[in-house]
Amino acid sequence: MKVSATPLALELIEDLKKDHGKELLFHQSGGCCDGSAPMCYPVKEFLISDDDVLIGKIGGVPFYISETQHEAWKNTDLIIDCINGMGGMFSLDNGTGKRFLTRLRKRKMKMSLIGRRFR
Repeated sequence: MKVSATPLALELIEDLKKDHGKELLFHQSGGCCDGSAPMCYPVKEFLISDDDVLIGKIGGVPFYISETQHEAWKNTDLIIDCINGMGGMFSLDNGTGKRFLTRLRKRKMKMSLIGRRFR
């Protein structure tokens, strides 16, 4: 699993850094109130747990996902995009007229013949 961002998402990240400082983080929401939206928070306002997995950085900002969601999506790459709309209730993109959106791309599986027995 890896995470990347579109140019529009990177532009919104830079705008949020100007408004809220450079110490930000993303956490992929698991579903409840805000669906499965990528949420952006100031580092000091979100507690990363031992069950969260760092999958990369976008725009220099760390991106986390829960261990259970990481396991479910392990063969998927996340592409963070930006569209017009209302952001997640607690995410910094709320109120900007834009919101982050996670797009998924299934990774191509590589077949391994190591350890297989042929008759």
